[in-house]
Amino acid sequence: MDFSQINERERQFYSRDFSEMNKLLGRIRQCLISGEKLSISDLNLEGILDFNPQLTFTYITIFEAFKKPLRWGSCRATLEDTLNRNIQQIRKNKNFETYNIENDEISRILIEYVIEETPTRIENIKTSTFCADRFEPGITGLKLNFEDNLFVYMPTEAWLQSQMSLNAALNAIIRKTRIKEVSNIISERIDYFKKIGYELFIIKSRAFITYKKEILPLYRGTTLNSYTPESIKDIALAGADWILKYQKDDGRFLYYYDAKEDNYIDHEHPKAPADKLYYNDLRHCGGIITLIRAYQLTKDAKYLDCAKKGIDFITTITKEHNVDEEIAAYVHYNRKGKLGGTGLILVAMMKYRCETGDKSYDEFIKKYVRHILSRICDSGEMLGYYIHPQYQKGKPLLNMTDEERRAMFSFYYPGEALLGLALFVNYFKDDDTLRIKVIDKSKLALDWIVDERPKIYADLFTALPSDSWLMQAIEEFATAKDFQKDNYINFVYKDAQTMMDKMYQKDDSPYIDYEGGYFYNHGDHYYPDGARSEGLVSAYYLAKKLANKDYASKLLEACRKAALSQMILFNTDKNNYAHKNPEKSKGGIRFKATRQWVRVDSIQHVACSYFRLYFAEKNIDVL
Repeated sequence: MDFSQINERERQFYSRDFSEMNKLLGRIRQCLISGEKLSISDLNLEGILDFNPQLTFTYITIFEAFKKPLRWGSCRATLEDTLNRNIQQIRKNKNFETYNIENDEISRILIEYVIEETPTRIENIKTSTFCADRFEPGITGLKLNFEDNLFVYMPTEAWLQSQMSLNAALNAIIRKTRIKEVSNIISERIDYFKKIGYELFIIKSRAFITYKKEILPLYRGTTLNSYTPESIKDIALAGADWILKYQKDDGRFLYYYDAKEDNYIDHEHPKAPADKLYYNDLRHCGGIITLIRAYQLTKDAKYLDCAKKGIDFITTITKEHNVDEEIAAYVHYNRKGKLGGTGLILVAMMKYRCETGDKSYDEFIKKYVRHILSRICDSGEMLGYYIHPQYQKGKPLLNMTDEERRAMFSFYYPGEALLGLALFVNYFKDDDTLRIKVIDKSKLALDWIVDERPKIYADLFTALPSDSWLMQAIEEFATAKDFQKDNYINFVYKDAQTMMDKMYQKDDSPYIDYEGGYFYNHGDHYYPDGARSEGLVSAYYLAKKLANKDYASKLLEACRKAALSQMILFNTDKNNYAHKNPEKSKGGIRFKATRQWVRVDSIQHVACSYFRLYFAEKNIDVL
């Protein structure tokens, strides 16, 4: 389907002069302050806010930090009547007097109005097909006529409420009706609703938010972006600064932050007690790597100081064991010993060593290397776990069945470990005997992982590749000529090509922010994915290293598009208006388009792909 005309109309709209809307929002603010009637007869809003009393349901919302938004929506005979009704009702709110409406740096005003509606039925709504009945988080909403009452879920509510599913939207609107008394279970509410009479519409809207003296047009609840090398550099540094700012005294980082609620309740571990929140050693190491990347760009020692604190924390959760009469060590956390955990601290320590010349961690490095080598089977398969509480009574997994290996399979851990080994081979010159062992075992592992793994574990592979750590490992190994083997290189190029093939282009979706986002199947909600983009950037560096100029150029352009799609994940003082604590959320990088969740690895993946892409744009040569 050709979406070029739809997208061109959207792009033209967002390139318009919105000074009249700025005047409108300024007058709304003054009327909220004074209580006077709003007059708009002299404003020219044609083509921006074309009012239709049968369609243009309009909301005004006031946002301030730590306060529940003041919000009212209506549709009267005229736009002026509609806005005055909203202003009047907001001023009646019992909390209105606590708001600093007169201060445009504290109090922000959102206006959102319906511009289009399409009748539908619940059973006809789609989420993975581009059609009139598609629900798209942040772009479409729902209007429900039920028992002579009107209920509306405006498109920006996905952004405001940190939602991105159709069920969440349906539940939000059904919860406003009497059906909320029928059941607390979303699916049961929806099933009950399907059995009774109703009118339902998919709606689209326009929205604007004040920003100091300016007004910002919103798309998907946030601001639109444009790619430049400087913009991604600023985002990457802001992300690194966010990690640094909230590092704890023991070296750990702030693992998880819900910007909507200003709390640390991890959606994957919601029942963890406040004094013992979930933490993850692998993602911790990703935070260290991000800080080292920030140092590479800025040469500011504060990043290395905090990286060292992060490294020191991992040394406190390291356990030793004997391998071939030598001491090996692995990271043990959450009752697990993961290959990836040991691999990533090896990556972090090697990068720290290269940047500082500090060899104080060398014994740890060699012990980690010995452990990783011990987890490479004679076949070349790398075993993902050394300790797992659910297998063999939590004892070291020295002999594993095929079923156990399959159950503990990981796409990520072998690549993370191999990247650590690659850095050791290339930059640790103080133990030639161990380096030779690493070279031999790494070739064995690489041959198995690129040639045999796709056959043995074929059913676990997905249409969209996800092994970006392995792509980075092969890129690093390829510094040495004897690692420039066709099967390794072809693995990276093939995965990179698939990523590019499964990347939305400028006009192959009806949404102008989809460009550069990934999909499994065309029509999927897009994935603005920093983790995969680290692999794509690595493929560019590999092509450049091998003097494959044409392919490197193609990859670089794809990296730029991917980076553009991920800019929506960045919390700025322009788009964090709905966050409970905007000052704290600013600088964080989320891992979903309309979800307001920040995790240390959601920052790491985007920031590190951005750092490396910026270095590529500026021809900066760093490790």
